[in-house]
Parts: sequence; structure tokens; C-alpha cells
Amino acid sequence: MPTARPSPPAQSRPAPPADEPPRGAFTMSDDTKTDLTGRTVVVTGASSGIGAAAARRFAALGATVAVVGRSHEKTRAVAAEIGAEAHLADYGRLDDVRRLAGELLARYPRIDVLANNAGGFFTSRKESADGHELTFQVNHLAPFLLTNLLLERLAEAPDGSRVLNTASVEYRKGHLDLSDLDRTRSRYRWREAYAAAKLATVVFTRELARRSQGTGVTAAAFHPGSVASDVARDNAMMRAFMGTRLAKAMMATPEQGAEPLLHLAGAPDALAANGAYFDRLEREEPRNSQATDPELARRLWERSTELTGLPAPTSV
Repeated sequence: MPTARPSPPAQSRPAPPADEPPRGAFTMSDDTKTDLTGRTVVVTGASSGIGAAAARRFAALGATVAVVGRSHEKTRAVAAEIGAEAHLADYGRLDDVRRLAGELLARYPRIDVLANNAGGFFTSRKESADGHELTFQVNHLAPFLLTNLLLERLAEAPDGSRVLNTASVEYRKGHLDLSDLDRTRSRYRWREAYAAAKLATVVFTRELARRSQGTGVTAAAFHPGSVASDVARDNAMMRAFMGTRLAKAMMATPEQGAEPLLHLAGAPDALAANGAYFDRLEREEPRNSQATDPELARRLWERSTELTGLPAPTSV
């Protein structure tokens, strides 16, 4: 959904209409507060790539950082490097997400920023331990579950909190079929699965912003750019390409990919970005009709609560 002290405080600004996230003058050129001392930032997917780069930067700015990752070795190495704690979770298992949430709640009395950065795609159809299509679970269901399990703690942050979701420009090509989120009815195409999952990220962000009005919790999503990372870890050929000099010359560095996350975490006015999507450092009005469909957003939220075993949401 934060770290920096909003100015003015979130509670002092009037709420927008209930069916539309707030709009404001937020731009990525706004000055960001650089002292995050006293703030707690949870970064998922922090064992490498964008997440690791962001975790290092947040720690350098004074934040207490919870380093969350799947790889025991890599996650612990990043945590040790920045003097933080490592928290292990496999997003292919929702029980891991539930355990992670309990661990975070027990360890951190306040959470100011939740950076839902973990993600990936799988070039052949795989099912999670919970029976869901894995790309959809890793990119949407797992962060949806973690966010909801931490939502009460996020709402208690004294200066407001931020949920920041790593999306992708691929959302523009996505299509969500709520009757077949696990893609069992047609031939599996990994690009379509990934685009749909990242569309779900954008839809979830807007709906979270709407549902959280007045709580001090805000939400935003961003495309980090084309970054040389292990997002394609499932495919040996793509994984090998990501490590080549050519890929690194053509693509942004993880540090560059982390820039939008850092800006959104530290910008002084979180409400101005609430519910918004950013293509790198530029705010973008969603270029997919499903991304702005309030009925679809409500139904996706309800379906996601069912698939993750959360209590049925109240009508809002």
C-alpha cells in the first residue's frame, strides 16, 4: 500500500467520490523525503533484482527493512548486507504467505510501507500447491492475501501507510475472465497469463485504494521498466539471456527499476497517487477498459477472498 510522513496528514484531505480513487497533482518529480528513520518497510521479492536494490536503498535511508524472499541463501545474504532480518516465503504456497504475515505482525509493531514486489511468469502451465495457476497466484493471489492479513497493522501506522505494487506495462494486453482465473479452459499462453495477472495487480490497487479511504492506507502500482532480473527464472533460455552483457545493455538495472518504488514510498503526498498506476516515473491513465471497471474490481476482490480463504468482504 508507508514510510515518509505525508504532508499534510492523510486524514486532513477530503475524500473523493466512493467509486473513484483520488486524483491529485502527484508527479514523480515531487521532492521525496529521504529520512525514513523510524519507518518499517516490508519488501517482498527482495532476494535479488529490484527488490534487493530497493531494500538496500530503504536501509540506507534509515528504514527498518523486512527482507522477504524465496531463496534462503540469497534472502539471508541481502538481509545480512544491510543489517536487516530475512523472512522466507514461497508464494507458490499460500500457507507460506499466512505464516509470513504472522511472522511480520509478531516482529514489527508498525508497518509503514508494504512493497508487493515479488512476481514472475512461467512459460508452461504450472499449478501451485493450492491448485491455482502459478503465474496468477504468485503475482496476484499471494500479495492480495499478504496485504489483507497486514491491513490492520498498516492502518495503525501513525503517519499513514502505503501499499506499493510492482505491476507491468503488459497489463494493457491483459484480460480477466473471473470464471477461469486458473486458465483451465483453453490453451495456455504464458504471455496472456502474465498480462492478466498484472492487470489483476492494477485492478487490485485501485480497489484497495477505494476500500481503504479514510483509514490512512493508500495504494499505487507501477511498471519498473524492462529490467534484467530473474523474473523469467522458470525458463532456462530466458534466464541465461538475462545474465548476458547484451541483456544488461538493453535493459534497465535493478537500481533503475527500483526508482519508482522509492519515489512512491517517499513522496510527501500519498493521497495524490492513491489508486494510480505509473509507467516508470510517469502517471498513466489505465489503457485497458477492465482496469477501470468498478464492478469487475469488486467481483475480483470477492473472488480473490474466496480463493485465498479470507473472510467474505463486507459491502463497501
